[in-house]
Amino acid sequence: MNKSTKIWLNYLLGGTISVLLLWGIYVQVLKQLEKVEIETLLQTGPDIYLWLCLLLMPVNLLLEAKKWQILVGSAQPLTYRRAMASYLAGIAFSLVTPNRLGEYPGRMIYLKRKNTVRLISVSILGALAQMLTLFIFGTLGLVYFNVKFYHPFAAFLLIASSIITVILGIAFWRFETWMPVIEKIKWLRRFQIYKKLLKRFSQREQLAILCISLIRYSIYTAQYLFLLYWMNVTMPFMDGYLMSALFFWVITIIPSITLVELGERGQVGLYLFHHFSENTVGILGATVGLWCINLVLPAILGSILLIRMRLLK
Repeated sequence: MNKSTKIWLNYLLGGTISVLLLWGIYVQVLKQLEKVEIETLLQTGPDIYLWLCLLLMPVNLLLEAKKWQILVGSAQPLTYRRAMASYLAGIAFSLVTPNRLGEYPGRMIYLKRKNTVRLISVSILGALAQMLTLFIFGTLGLVYFNVKFYHPFAAFLLIASSIITVILGIAFWRFETWMPVIEKIKWLRRFQIYKKLLKRFSQREQLAILCISLIRYSIYTAQYLFLLYWMNVTMPFMDGYLMSALFFWVITIIPSITLVELGERGQVGLYLFHHFSENTVGILGATVGLWCINLVLPAILGSILLIRMRLLK
């Protein structure tokens, strides 16, 4: 195959994938918007809250791209620009696949194929950092919820979340200490690769990965709270922030498919925030807005970038 043919095939293949992804995103957005009364959403509060949420979106993207660059760097050299493109492609694929399973395979498109197994291991380490972050904030949210709105089931969730947080923390920082136990269990021996992987990261790099995850979760939480304020859902800042942190914890531990995920998010939001406001339309509107800003917009950009991607070497 000559060079000219490869160029045309790359553009054709990349363009086809881009169009299919954009169409899938378009169909999904239409389905989700049918659940919201658009006219009512026009009755919003100060626009400064919307602008704050929008300004935080690129910060969020830049941080995740940096984290991905650090992770992939243990397997192969990766420029920051390519890390960003890889991350955006992952978002595009995740939005049109069940349970967002397409995210990490989508990221692999921009990476060298020969390192696939090692990159999967790296992805798991990044997911572990994200999960640890989720449970740290979720536990804080559950502490707040039990203090303000005590319920026996919420108390049970707090205990369970605290235990899981400790286990995840140990797994992230001291995974190699578990290797003697793992090596004695036949079906767990496959995880020995993670011992070798973690040794490639210094404690400083692991700390950077975890800190980026913590900052990103903080940004997501602030964005949601700003959108709630913009939709005239009023509550004290700290109360709203902790409840928003709990919101993300709940929607993550509930098994979901992306195509119906927004409906589940809306129901969770209504349950949690009805303690402060009866503005159900505003709560649903904030949920829709966050979904569009943090997933749909980056997914569109990631889909467009695939047009120029050299899928054939």
